[in-house]
Amino acid sequence: MQLSEGHFMRKLVYYVATTLDGFIAGPDGADPSGPGGFWPIPADYIEHLASHYPETLPVQAREALSITAQGTRFDTVVEGRRSYEIGLKAGIADAFPHLRHLVFSRTLAESPGSAVEIVSTDPVAKVRELKRADGKDIWLVGGAELAGALYGEIDRLILKVGPLTIGTGIPLFSTKAAFDPRVWEMADHTVLGGGAIFLTYDRTAE
Repeated sequence: MQLSEGHFMRKLVYYVATTLDGFIAGPDGADPSGPGGFWPIPADYIEHLASHYPETLPVQAREALSITAQGTRFDTVVEGRRSYEIGLKAGIADAFPHLRHLVFSRTLAESPGSAVEIVSTDPVAKVRELKRADGKDIWLVGGAELAGALYGEIDRLILKVGPLTIGTGIPLFSTKAAFDPRVWEMADHTVLGGGAIFLTYDRTAE
């Protein structure tokens, strides 16, 4: 979306891993790719992330893989409290120190990660403010509650579809999201040998 001549509004991109049946986590909300998780992580999946989305890898993975690339897609990440607390429980106060990191919460007074910004105001208003500022696109990492609240603001979906089903769990969008059917245009797709599919969809003009 163009604001003025030569200036384009930043996109809010919901870049998230999902099962074939549309869940981003199990019923307990724990990290499905963490210790004891159920999500398969083949080597070609990690290689694809490292080469195409290096800024979306958490700090511990970047260090383990010796990744220093800033990436070309995002310079800001936004997430909800429950998503953020997954990292806190693992002892990681800021999983993305290489990005501007905002956490939306009305209950967290402050963050153990000094660079993490706690936002207690309306997420829609804040994201619209971020979109108007200069920079790369904004990565919505989750979770479902925040994705539901920001449903109308999402400009692009990048779905990392894993080759598995789980039956029930945390859906892409919270069930509190408004019923608002939208049509998306496929912009890109990548099929990996390990079974994962990366699907990119752009929101169509209304």
